[in-house]
Amino acid sequence: MAWEVFSFIGTVAFAISGAFVALEEDYDIFGVYILGMVTAFGGGALRNVVIGVPVSVLWDQNFLFGVATLSILLIFYFSKSVISHWNRWGTYFDAIGLAAFAIQGAMLAVKMDLSIAAVMVAAVLTGAGGGVIRDVLAGRKPLIFKDDIYAVWAAAAGFIVAIGFYKNDLALYALLVATATLRILSFLFHWKLPHGKVTNEQ
Repeated sequence: MAWEVFSFIGTVAFAISGAFVALEEDYDIFGVYILGMVTAFGGGALRNVVIGVPVSVLWDQNFLFGVATLSILLIFYFSKSVISHWNRWGTYFDAIGLAAFAIQGAMLAVKMDLSIAAVMVAAVLTGAGGGVIRDVLAGRKPLIFKDDIYAVWAAAAGFIVAIGFYKNDLALYALLVATATLRILSFLFHWKLPHGKVTNEQ
């Protein structure tokens, strides 16, 4: 049950995220649809390539394609009433999508009996991959490369799933809330990872 829930939450959150970014860039309805779909399914496609799942599995998700399409169309047709709230709510949608897909990707890798490192990579690719593709296509600096902590939370969620630190679906939902909350807090309070500095000496 948890797998379906995380798939649904991640798809809706990232489809909306991609649609909002496309609207900000003044894309037409086709561009909004494409960017929304790429954001919702791009991370899963990248993960499948890396961990050896046939990419064709992507096309078996008819229900999720329908969910993403409906989410994108709702945002497009009601954009005038919601676009002004994007700066406030956009990070929240992105955080929820990151958390849901990171856990989902980790669950798939665990099911395939992959190593802890592979599970963490699967979590990061699934949670952050769609957003990276979205930002690159929109000509933006991907969130994963910005100062505030982003993909680290996906990797942490993947690690927790990999070591079996959960007993049931309720524990996974708690991990979803914790991961999304940490991402939002890192954005609001400007938590940053250490930076290296290279100085050019003459």
